[in-house]
Amino acid sequence: MYRTAIEELHKWKAKRNKKPLIIRGARQVGKTWLMKEFGRIAFEKTVYVSLDNNQRMKGLFSSDLDVERIITGLELYSGQKIDPANTLLIFDEVQEVPKALTSLKYFNENAPQYQIVCAGSLLGVALHQGTSFPVGKVEFLDLYPLSFTEFVNAMGNGQYVELLQKGDFAMATTFKQTYIDMLKYYYYVGGMPEVVHSFSQNKDFGEAREIQQRILDAYEQDFSKHAPHDVLPRIRMLWNSIPAQLTKENKKFIYGLIKEGARAKEYEQALLWLTDCGLVHKVHRVNAPSLPLKAYEDLKSFKLFLVDVGLLSCMTRLHQSTLLDGNELFKEFKGALTEQYVLQQLKTLKGLETYYWTNDRGGAEIDFVVDNGSAVIPIEVKAETNLKAKSLKMYQGKFRPTLSVRTSMADYKREGGLLNLPLYAIEVIR
Repeated sequence: MYRTAIEELHKWKAKRNKKPLIIRGARQVGKTWLMKEFGRIAFEKTVYVSLDNNQRMKGLFSSDLDVERIITGLELYSGQKIDPANTLLIFDEVQEVPKALTSLKYFNENAPQYQIVCAGSLLGVALHQGTSFPVGKVEFLDLYPLSFTEFVNAMGNGQYVELLQKGDFAMATTFKQTYIDMLKYYYYVGGMPEVVHSFSQNKDFGEAREIQQRILDAYEQDFSKHAPHDVLPRIRMLWNSIPAQLTKENKKFIYGLIKEGARAKEYEQALLWLTDCGLVHKVHRVNAPSLPLKAYEDLKSFKLFLVDVGLLSCMTRLHQSTLLDGNELFKEFKGALTEQYVLQQLKTLKGLETYYWTNDRGGAEIDFVVDNGSAVIPIEVKAETNLKAKSLKMYQGKFRPTLSVRTSMADYKREGGLLNLPLYAIEVIR
C-alpha cells in the first residue's frame, strides 16, 4: 500500500550531504515495511539488520566503532558486498543496541557515503534511560498510522483523493456520501497498516477488531517488558483512562479520572513513557493565540489523544452498527472520536505544531489552534452538520484572525475569513 512518507525518503536520498536517517513512530505503524519498500524501489541492494535479540550485532558494535570494521562485519553477516552508492543499510529496532545508535555519529563524520536508515519503536524510552545519542549527526522522520487519504487510497479509491488534492470541491461534494461512508469506516478501522490491509482485502469488521485487539495486547506486553516495575501500574491506569478523558465535554486531561485523588506528580513518569513510545499525543493549551504559539504554551493544561482512532474505537468496544447506522446514545462519544480523528490527521502534516485554546474561565474553547509561521489559525471541530459555534464567534470577536476553519460533515464553503472544510478533507488544510 502507498505511504506518503516514501516521498520524504526519496527527498532524503537525493540530498548531497545527507546524514543517517532515523524513522520514529509507535510499534506497528509500518516502519519496517516502509524501510524495506524504500530499499526495494530505490536501491539495487538492501542490507536489513534487526537488532532485536541479535547477539552477533551486539558483539559487532560492542568493540570499537571503526566504520570499516563494522561494514566488514555487516557484509559477513548478510553475505552481501556493501557498495555505498547502491546499497541501503537498514538497522531496525536500533534502540536495542545503544552502541549502534552511537555508531551513526562515526558514519556521519568519517563515512558519509554510506546510506543508512534506522527505526526504533521504543527509541524515546531508550534515550530517557541514558542511551548515548549522536546529537546533530542524524536526521529524523516521524511515521504515524495511515492518514485518511492514505486509507482511501488503500481501499482502491485513489481518484477520490485526487479530487481533494486538486481542490475540486464542487465535484467532491457531488460524491460526498462516498467520502462520508469511507470516513465512518476509517473511524472504525483506523490507520494501523495491518488492520487497513486486512480490511481492504476482506471488508470484515470482525477481523479488523481482532487485529486491533492483538495490537493493543502487544502494547500491554511492551508495558510489562520494558517499563520500570514501579511505574507499570500507573502506565496501565493512565492508558485505560484515555477514552473516558476524551468523552468529557471539557477534554482537558484530569488526573482525578485515573484514580480519585491522583496527582500530576504521581503520573509524570507514566505519561512520559507513553509519549516516548509514540502511543499518545499530548496537545497543550495556549494562554494566548499569538505567534509563536510555543511561547504561550501552558504546560499544566493539556489534552491527551491516542495514536490511532481505530484503536480508540476498539478500546471502547464500539460496534460497527452504532458507528455506521447512527444511534442516539452514541452522540456524546461521536465528538470525542471526531476530535481524535482531526488531531491524528493534523499530526501527519509536517512542521505543523498543534495546540488548543480556552479563555481563562474555561467558558470558551477552540478545539485546535495551529501556527503556520505567519498566522495562528483556529480550528473548530463538529461531529455532524450543526454549525453553531459560540466559542469560535467569541474567539473571532476577541482576536480577529485572518482565517478561521470549521470542520464538520457539512459541505465546503468559504465565507470571507471563515472556511467550512468537510471532515473528510481536513488534510488539505495545508
